[in-house]
Amino acid sequence: MWEKRPLKDRYQVVIIGGGVHGVSTAYYLTKLGIKDIAVLDKGYLGGGASARTTAIIRANYITVEGIPFFNESLKLYEGLAKELNFNILFNQMGRLDLGHTDAAVYGLRMRTEFNRLLGVDSRMVGPKEVKDLVPPIDLREGKPFPILGALYHPPCGVVRHDAVVWGFARGANNGGVELHPFTEVTGIDRTNGHVSGVETSRGFVQADTVLSTTAGWSSTIAAMVDLNLPLTTHPLEVMVTEPLKPFLHKTISSANLHAYVYQTDRGEVVIGGGVDPYQSYSQRSSLRPIEELAAHTLEMFPCMGQVKVLRQWSGLCDMSPDYAPIMGTVQGLDGFVLSCGWGSWGFKAAPAAGKSIAQLISTGETPDL
Repeated sequence: MWEKRPLKDRYQVVIIGGGVHGVSTAYYLTKLGIKDIAVLDKGYLGGGASARTTAIIRANYITVEGIPFFNESLKLYEGLAKELNFNILFNQMGRLDLGHTDAAVYGLRMRTEFNRLLGVDSRMVGPKEVKDLVPPIDLREGKPFPILGALYHPPCGVVRHDAVVWGFARGANNGGVELHPFTEVTGIDRTNGHVSGVETSRGFVQADTVLSTTAGWSSTIAAMVDLNLPLTTHPLEVMVTEPLKPFLHKTISSANLHAYVYQTDRGEVVIGGGVDPYQSYSQRSSLRPIEELAAHTLEMFPCMGQVKVLRQWSGLCDMSPDYAPIMGTVQGLDGFVLSCGWGSWGFKAAPAAGKSIAQLISTGETPDL
């Protein structure tokens, strides 16, 4: 898949974090002519947050900054398998964001109009069309939280997280990038206001530029240069069921019920929700969030009452106060670049984020996002 090379004592760019943001940035840097790059990860490539994502790709956001950015990333995903010559198993099944109250439907209508104004394929549908698109769903007529409408986003899809990481990593490797798993960064050296290199478990490595793409560990890495980031790390818990015959052909999300659901090509049903309310670096699952996810899923799909949970896991999300990412250079510290604060939206943003950060490193100027 990629070559095993000896770790040199100097590189033009060192990328801390071998997840999807690290390898995508490395790949796009090679397209801009920068090839003297080392990607370092304390574990195996794609083994951190990228291995724990549910990998839903969409662009139906609400802000004028977020919609175009995620739409660009969605378009990059649509052509990624061809560009990388690697099947990322991207299934554009479409998505329904359900509204159960008048206020929720009003919010979905606002999102729909913002999406359409900014060129994103979204439209409102009523309960009948929801049922036509997803026959097994319970419209909850006469019950609490009936389905009053939904935002339908046809280009939304799901992708294999490992295939995306491997595809980007192989593409970066083919462009000359060195990939060094099991190489932990333990410190960052500075000289006269400029990053000079990183201390690793395999020795010191000099670098002109150091990029941190470490998701839930971003504040830990930033602390190595005495930078206090406004980030908190929260677990996000997910579970999947035993394989079932195909019955669900859309991604379903309900903000009121705090759950989203889709079925994989292997028949397993992936169930997730929001981040846990407490800060933690623990990646162990706990009972209460999984119990709540199961209960809310059954409110939408009572037919799943006897289905067994196959496995569950937790990932780490780096949450910023305004739920927006932190991307760019650091004032007063030349050569140090951040791509963090992606929260639970990082995987879907990776191609656009990687391409943007690569342009920043290459030109020294912030690209038009």
